[in-house]
Amino acid sequence: MNIVVIGGGPAGRTAAIEAAQIGEEVTLIEKEYLGGKCLNKGCMVVSGFNDVAKFLKDSQRFSDMGITNEITDLNFKKISDGIKDTIAKIRRVHEDETIKAGVELVKGTAELEDQTVKVDDEQFPYDSLIAATGSRAYIPPIKGSDNAKTYKDILNFDKIPEKLVIVGSGVISAEFAGIFSAMGSEVQVICRNQFLSVLDDDVKGYVVRKLLDTVEIHEKVQVNEIKSEGLDTDNGFIPGDVLLATGMTPNSEIFKGKVELGSKGEVKVNHRMETSTKTIYAAGDLTGGIGTTPVARMEGVVAARNACGIFAEADYRFIPNSISLYYDVAFFTSEDDTEALGGSIPGSAGPGAFWGVLEGNTGFTKVKVNPESGEIRDISSISPSARTSMAYLSKMMRDNYKTEDFDDFMETHPSTDVTYKLIRFLARFG
Repeated sequence: MNIVVIGGGPAGRTAAIEAAQIGEEVTLIEKEYLGGKCLNKGCMVVSGFNDVAKFLKDSQRFSDMGITNEITDLNFKKISDGIKDTIAKIRRVHEDETIKAGVELVKGTAELEDQTVKVDDEQFPYDSLIAATGSRAYIPPIKGSDNAKTYKDILNFDKIPEKLVIVGSGVISAEFAGIFSAMGSEVQVICRNQFLSVLDDDVKGYVVRKLLDTVEIHEKVQVNEIKSEGLDTDNGFIPGDVLLATGMTPNSEIFKGKVELGSKGEVKVNHRMETSTKTIYAAGDLTGGIGTTPVARMEGVVAARNACGIFAEADYRFIPNSISLYYDVAFFTSEDDTEALGGSIPGSAGPGAFWGVLEGNTGFTKVKVNPESGEIRDISSISPSARTSMAYLSKMMRDNYKTEDFDDFMETHPSTDVTYKLIRFLARFG
């Protein structure tokens, strides 16, 4: 069976490797770089900058306390160049892994024809096609939007902006607000609606008060025009370099007329990642679903298995999410909206949070449970280890762990994670 995959990001690369390991003939077509937006422009870029931002915050704290007397001289270009070099090294590893898995890697722009994908003058017939062309920054219809930057421009900034105005209310907006405020920019965030509406109100409150305390956040503000020196809003003119963080739009243009698309241009799929066309599957950001790398990989595996005739379905229960700030902000929620018992607790002192005790900033955890059944509904955690622990908690929830199952939980000490303590406490009310 010939499997052709278009797009070498997390969904496409994972799908290609999975299909090759099953034993099929696989061709992966990528027009630029393997790794997609996450590696080359998104998650890894944020990770690189955020490591520096954390260091700067720690340096300032220790200087204020008289522990150190060094003044950090920040070289933004060297940071950017270092991130680019690191990404290039990871990209080479990805390419090597993909080829060694038995995938034929083709560089170029794909054109979709009947049961064939064309790249330049070469034809690649397929029995099954997996579409994984990802997404790009959504540019809202605001006058002067071409005066703004997006996430893909960050690595090419000449210097740290003195004033930065971020338009957007989601994860990307929060992450860059945290990074550039730590690097010395005067940051303002403009939200059309609520800031970080994905978070529980108490968790959001902690983020705003403790982790983004130097960032000015404006909610329910309409942007009227973006200019080179700032933007006009309903609340007046706000000066600064403008960064758009207004979401993503699917790269679905080549699939128009080939498969059914949704109202936002997303390729419509079911839980088997099947499209409206029998031989075409789709995965990742292209489908307009949950836009995280782990979800894209899961969908890539599901698409590959079904394309190879092996039944599989995506499981979207308890998907762990995170925001990269000074502390990890990690969370998952269930779709159960029945009444729940909730509780919250500050984080513990420990690795990465010890010096936060003096500032009352050791993190925050909140859990919601069904007291009658012991089912754990929602978990939100802010701590240095929240991103890691949330993945395992997500797995435990999918395996139907309940509050009583944490009675004999054994932590690794010292730890800043207090989730198990809170769950054990809430179990008493069952």
